[in-house]
Amino acid sequence: MSVNARIKQVRKELSLSQISFSRGIYLSHGYYAEIELENCRANNRIIELISTKYGVSRQWLETGEGEMFDQKPDEKLEKMIITFRELNPNFKEFVLHFIDQLLKLQKKSHENEKPELPAQDGKPEELP
Repeated sequence: MSVNARIKQVRKELSLSQISFSRGIYLSHGYYAEIELENCRANNRIIELISTKYGVSRQWLETGEGEMFDQKPDEKLEKMIITFRELNPNFKEFVLHFIDQLLKLQKKSHENEKPELPAQDGKPEELP
């Protein structure tokens, strides 16, 4: 199996579209598609980006030996990062604020208090 075929295998293992995967490694979708079609060679820079971004073993990418992942990436985190990058700046600020609020709620629940979730109508909602 070629390096290009292993790159495609990584993308499929991560359940990412060509567009999402290529954005994660700062390549145009067209160029990335050419890699998967084996019309272009994946250079060292691309291999390094894939290895760093997605936690893929460089040795596995280059030779097929060993495990695919150095460590299994957190799929939810990867999805969140990709989605976050697509948001406009105002929504990014909103998401960060919301995450801060969730962390505060989590801390309260660990202190054996009954946390409240912000409700849609502005009134707090108790957690079970």
